[in-house]
Parts: sequence; C-alpha cells; structure tokens
Amino acid sequence: MRKYNLKYCIAIFFLVFTACEKNLEKLPLDEISSEVYWKTTNDLKLFVNQFYPTAFNVSGSDRYEGIFAADLESDDMVHVQEMPRLQGSRVVPATGGWNYVPIRGVNYFMANYQKCQSDFEEYKRYVGEALFFRAHFYFELVKAYGDVPYVSIPLHTDSEELFNGRTPRNQVVDSIIADLDKAIEYLPAGKQEGGTRLNMEIAQLYKSRVCLYEGTWEKYHAGDVFKAANADPQKYLQMAVQASEAVMQSGSYSIYTTGNPQWDYFFFGQTEYANNPEVLFWKKYDLNLGVGHARQFQIATGKSGGMGLTKSFVESYLCSDGNPIYNSDGSFNALYQGDGDLISTTKNRDLRIKQTIFTPGFPLQVIGGDTTYFVRPSVDQPAHTVNPTGYQINKTLNFDPVHHKSLDTHADGFTGWILFRFAEVLLNYAEAKAELGTLTQSDIDISIKLLRDRIGMPNLVIANIKTDPNWQFPDLSPVINEIRRERRIEFIGEGFRWNDLARWAAADELIAGKRPLGAKFNSLDYPDLSAGDFSLTNGYFDPLKSRMPNGYGFKIGRDYLNAISIQELTLNSGLNQNPGWE
Repeated sequence: MRKYNLKYCIAIFFLVFTACEKNLEKLPLDEISSEVYWKTTNDLKLFVNQFYPTAFNVSGSDRYEGIFAADLESDDMVHVQEMPRLQGSRVVPATGGWNYVPIRGVNYFMANYQKCQSDFEEYKRYVGEALFFRAHFYFELVKAYGDVPYVSIPLHTDSEELFNGRTPRNQVVDSIIADLDKAIEYLPAGKQEGGTRLNMEIAQLYKSRVCLYEGTWEKYHAGDVFKAANADPQKYLQMAVQASEAVMQSGSYSIYTTGNPQWDYFFFGQTEYANNPEVLFWKKYDLNLGVGHARQFQIATGKSGGMGLTKSFVESYLCSDGNPIYNSDGSFNALYQGDGDLISTTKNRDLRIKQTIFTPGFPLQVIGGDTTYFVRPSVDQPAHTVNPTGYQINKTLNFDPVHHKSLDTHADGFTGWILFRFAEVLLNYAEAKAELGTLTQSDIDISIKLLRDRIGMPNLVIANIKTDPNWQFPDLSPVINEIRRERRIEFIGEGFRWNDLARWAAADELIAGKRPLGAKFNSLDYPDLSAGDFSLTNGYFDPLKSRMPNGYGFKIGRDYLNAISIQELTLNSGLNQNPGWE
C-alpha cells in the first residue's frame, strides 16, 4: 500500500514540476524528447533559465519582501507579531517540507546535456550553471534540515532511492562543494550579462559561504544534538579562506566608493548595478515585463511594513573613533551622545548608521527640485505599515517617487536587488581566518579595512581592540567579536543574520528568553504622541511585551532545524525526525 501511495505522490510531484515550467519558452519536462531537444547550446541555456527565479526568489508582490524580511528571524529586526521560529511555536507539519522538485530538474539536465551536438567549450557554462543551482538547492536543504537524502540522478516512481535514508550533512556539503568546484571550472570569469548571470567568481563566493557555514556549524554545535558525525571544521574553514581569497586575488571586484563616506554605503536602492564594481550578481526588475516589487512603496512613504530595528542592533554600531559606545569599565565613550532621541543616537557613530536608520530630516522623495523629508518613525500607524520599535530602516530607499505609487498594486518598484557582493567575500575571508586562528593584521588590512575605509572609520587593529562589556560573545576572542559585529552591521537587511546565529549556535545567548526592545520614547521625536499609548519598558519601545512576557520561547534543542513532515516520514520508513520534534 505504501508503494502505491508513493507512486501517486511522485506522479503529482512530476505534474507540479511540469506546471512550474510554463512560460519558460521550452518544452515541458514530460514532453522533452531527445529526438527534438538537447541538441543545441540554446536548448541547454533555456533549460537552466528556469532555475534563476526559483533559486533567487528575493521579492515580488508581497509587501514583506523576501530577503529583506528574513532578518525578522533574528535579534536585529522585529515584527509586530513574533516570528514562529523564534517563539518556538512551530509544529510538525502534516505535509510539505523539503522540496526536491528543482533538484530533480537539475539532475534531469545532468543526465541529458551530453546529447548536445555543440562543442563542449561552447556550452560548458550552462553545465556550470546547473551544477551551481544543484549546490544551491541542496545548501538550502542542509540549512533547513541538516541531514537530507542526497540524490544526483533523476528518479522515477519505482526508483529504490526514493526510500533512502538521510545522508549526513557534511557528506551532502562535500557533494555541494564538488558541484561548485566543477561550476568554478566551467563558468566564465567576470560579469556576465551585466551581472545578472552566474560566473566563476560567484561560484567561488558561494563556495566560501557554504564552507564557512559548515565549518562554524561543526565547530559551535560540536557538543549539542545537532553535531555533525565525523566533524572536520578545519577542513571547511580552510576551503572558505581559499575560495574567498580566489575572488580577492582575481582583481575583478572591489568595494564601491565615490570618496563620499556620508553616502557611499547608501547604494542599495539603485535601478542598475551592471557597472557597480562591488556587485557580483543582482536581480533586475522591469515593469514593462511585469516584474516589479513593493519594497520602495513601503520604505519611501515613511511606512515600515510592520518591521523595526532593535535596540541591540543599534547599540552595536561603534563610535566614530572605532571604539564601542561603552568603555571597558561600563562608562560611556565620550563621543557617545546617548539614545535620548534619534539625532543623539546616531551622532559621532559609524556613518553606516545614518545610511541604515531614518533620522528626522533624511530625504524621502525628490520630485523635481522639491524634497520630502522624513519626520519621525511610523510608530502610530496600522499594523501593516507600523514601525514597532522607533528605529526605521532606510536601506534600499530610492528617492524617485516613480517606485512608490500604490500599495494596492504592490509592484511599482523596479530598483535592483543585490544578491552577491564583494563585501561578503572580504568578511567570509576574515572570519574563516579568525576561526582558524591564523588571522593577521595584514589579513584585516585587505578585508575589513576596505569596508571601514568606505565610510571613513578607523581600521580594526588586532593589537588595540578595546574590551566591550556588551560583546555578544564574551567567551570568544576580541577579534572574533569584532568581525561578527562588522558582519552584523554591514549585512543588515540582506538576509544573513539568522544563518549566522544558527551556525554560531548563538540562539541560546541572543534569542531564547530575550525580548527585543526598540528606541527610547521621547518628546523630541514624538511631540504629538503620548507615552501612555505605547508598550514601553524603562522608556523603550517593547512591542511584544504583552504577546511574550517571558521572552522568546525558542527551544535550544529543537528550533535550529525544521521538522520533517508527517507525510515524508510516513512515505519513507528510512527517515528519522530531527531532534526535539519527535
């Protein structure tokens, strides 16, 4: 009976795959015949084209844009409603869960591409793209589920491999790395199609990301239920260094700067990145093709989409002298002006703070010669536009009102979305070296210094790091704390933070039992509002105070990974559930 049910489910699985392929200018998968397809380089290109929107589905018509909103599952951002993962309120799903549809598509490609009658040198880049995508899809599964069944051939309803158990996570990662190594070999170097198509350096950056993730996961989860069998974190950290170093030494990319530190970090709301030296890969939007997004409407009308930055995140910005807001004895840095209001909070700080957080008088829209300015955070707006913390993000803003017409359409914006940038290469390199214990000042000078130079901040000098009593990881070395701080600030709103907390096993320190606070309510920023109308703790916005009085209910032994659905466990007795979900 189980075999019959499995066949039924796999049949549906294939139909879903076929349905997803319409409008892709190619034959549906179940109609592709070697007699008419797989003959030309263009056949291969058209086939791999389908994986781009699947792999990089960063935003769309939803007000809560994908990558941007991903940081809600962290200590950096908060929503008016608590995130289920952080609250520990998720349950084992009855159906669904891991998705192998795109993986089967790549495997089908790999089983057929050699039928192409063109010269391999002509079409090998598309083989490289397919391998990159398979690596990407499996990496997403590993991050979500840990051990997952690994399949590299197209299966059928009677394939014995359908009943395989879960492959250990690091074996899957080794297969991911093998695919990326081949992708690096096959893909062309330098920007392709203005940075909208994969290239060798993107695969190298991605390899550094995968290896840094697995290396630190194995290192920091070594003593808990999520530990990897036969762990070898050093191996992956060394590969992370090598992969990021390859991009750095290529000379193809550099940190974007015009020499204006007041504005040079503020480049995330542009419509075009083809000539940006920092951007390896980005998603282009075109309203003429019906491809737009709503992020600009949410940000440029002074609304906030129900999202706000946290007090913890804002306090992580260094002062302009390169030191934290607190001295080692707990007193304030003399440059720090306190957090009594938004202007004081951002004064004498790392200039990225003003290019990330709205302050009164910051431009919102520029129409001809007229400029509309930000007045105050939207703390009193309805839930879908409210800023719940008083710290409202301006990153990704474009001043042109053509992008922010109507909430009803949700898709008037056509600013580009950066997916891979050189800053990550530098930070992956520095962190991997620090974790290996081989980081030198020379390494800092070719990585973190470049990011700080952009905004006129002093370099990080390993020998002169001042103790911060508010370091999030006081048991780790000062330089690892500072590299993690740099990563936190540089990548806010780019979807990195949860993955970082997960691989560092940091939710017990930063999430469980914690409740996020926001800015201080004050009469200067809010002369028209009353403190009695808001949920506050010690004068700070406390938006989830009534919803979770005891802080987040994140379950340390469970919530780092997702549950496998009941359906999957029923169909395949060779599977076992993730820890804590039994």
